[in-house]
Amino acid sequence: MWTDHETEQDFLNFGGVARTVAEIIEQAQSRPISIGVSGAWGVGKSSMIKLIHRELAERSTGENSKFIFVEFNAWLYQGYDDARAALIEVVATALLSEALERKNGVEKTMDLIKRVNWFRAAKLVAGSVAALALGLPPVGLIGEAISLGKDALTGSFDGDTIGDAEETGVKLSKSASGLIKQKEVSSPPKEIHALRKSLEEALEEMGVTLVVLIDDLDRCLPETTISTLEAIRLLLFLKHTAFVIAADDQMIKHAVKRHFQGVDDDLVTNYFDKLIQVPIRVPPLGTQEVRAYMMLLFIENSSLNAEDKEIFRSSVCEQLSKTWQGKRVDLPFLRSLNITLPDELIARLDAADRLAPLMTSATGIAGNPRLIKRFLNAQSIRMSMSRAQGVGVDESVLAKVLLFERCGDPKAYAALIKSVTENDQGKPVFLSDWERKVVSGEPLDLKAPWDESFIKEWLQLPPQLGDRDLRGVLYVSREHVPLITPEDRLSSETIELLTALLEHPDMASSIKDRFSSVARSEISVIMDRLLDKARQEQEWGVPPILDACLVIAEVDPPQGQRLAGFLKERPGTQIKANIVPKIADRVWSKSVFSTWEQDSDIIKPVKSAIKQRRDNGNVSI
Repeated sequence: MWTDHETEQDFLNFGGVARTVAEIIEQAQSRPISIGVSGAWGVGKSSMIKLIHRELAERSTGENSKFIFVEFNAWLYQGYDDARAALIEVVATALLSEALERKNGVEKTMDLIKRVNWFRAAKLVAGSVAALALGLPPVGLIGEAISLGKDALTGSFDGDTIGDAEETGVKLSKSASGLIKQKEVSSPPKEIHALRKSLEEALEEMGVTLVVLIDDLDRCLPETTISTLEAIRLLLFLKHTAFVIAADDQMIKHAVKRHFQGVDDDLVTNYFDKLIQVPIRVPPLGTQEVRAYMMLLFIENSSLNAEDKEIFRSSVCEQLSKTWQGKRVDLPFLRSLNITLPDELIARLDAADRLAPLMTSATGIAGNPRLIKRFLNAQSIRMSMSRAQGVGVDESVLAKVLLFERCGDPKAYAALIKSVTENDQGKPVFLSDWERKVVSGEPLDLKAPWDESFIKEWLQLPPQLGDRDLRGVLYVSREHVPLITPEDRLSSETIELLTALLEHPDMASSIKDRFSSVARSEISVIMDRLLDKARQEQEWGVPPILDACLVIAEVDPPQGQRLAGFLKERPGTQIKANIVPKIADRVWSKSVFSTWEQDSDIIKPVKSAIKQRRDNGNVSI
């Protein structure tokens, strides 16, 4: 499973954009700058903000950094506080904390705090936190003020912190009366000018640039969005300030249009453009980026050590920067890094390679990183359900069906479900002809609701489903489809035998004789279930499920050919030498061994074991 939150790890080669933003802020040399990071929901704006923060922080290390960072999420304050006052207060509190630690600019910062609280009072915002402005804190309260400031710097200035600020503010007001002479209350324009001047002078005296990172603005209601934009406008274009605002520009423009009713689109655009000097759009993901992103997600959740994971991450990002030269991020590239990949991880990386083109082009996902994570999480949950309930599900089959569920026409998906539930073997046989034509390049004329480009691309995606039993897949997807299980078509005695095989496959030979009275059609269903469970195996030496499959193949010889086909489909890296003597005397093993001998992924001990058995005349002919 993957959590749906921003990260400082760069999986999409966004580091280049983050470095560009950092350079723009540095090259401004204390001149005011405002940068807009725009992009649709889920494309990685929050992660971009984190990367920009990290890039700037790394450029200014030491006891006295040349940057002060304030992270502000207006969405967190929505409904609890006035976003305009909250932003100004968080900025002022952060400066107070920094001034106290540096022992520089304290008086200027305290004057700024006073202006902030006048602003709160002028806007009729309740709260005794205005008391914080009334004077310098005594020594015993410095720690509390610094703590509050650090909360603001880390973006954790929440409701509890506001309460602490109120309590601290009251203490400060009592202790500081008389230390700073309170200025007379003046008009709003004068106070706003004084607030801006106090902030600029405090930053000048401290010798720092204030970097305000604003996120999730496009999640807010129009009123909160406008309130935050007005607060930004109040502090904008001052020396030693840099604002980085992450939001979907279309959502912002919608909020402006809602607030200023009756204005035309040009005025709405002008309003936004006056706030943002440098617009930067999060680049959309192409197939290469989507493939790389999925592969790195799988690597992140793998058993590899942290050092190897970082090698993969940095190497993939470097390779992504060269894709314009024709370079690719794929499984061969990952193998070229000479780090041993677990077999289970290889299977997932292979799936990512195949899914990436559709994840990029399908309108239901369209290369959106957040939607990709949700897709993979849904797949992971269903695979966990299949393992917990003993329902054998091929992960690649599940992924293909889930992709159709998420991106296909609902009517077409309903037709697919209907065909599975009505077929005695749970197979959507109508797909077979379509899949054959698509693979061979023959014309395919589909009628509604199947007449969309996604369907043809989906049909090309392996594995082919026309001859697959999909009932197990539907079983673990039953929040969306009817509950249909193979047991619905089995007698009570056969259900008992199937249960025994699934729970204790190594005991299959002891109940072999009981299968003589089972109908051939039911034997086929039993093999379906056994093979579904067998697909969960990641190593093919002599797993217990193989014993159960061999027993069914002995009871009904045609099932032996099905087992042979299944073994031929296993990844070569999964095959181990000890399976060779286990199946060597079966009439169908010759074709399996021939396939394995021609597979370059099959390890040498397996091929040697096959040769030795053949030389000794122990392979069935």
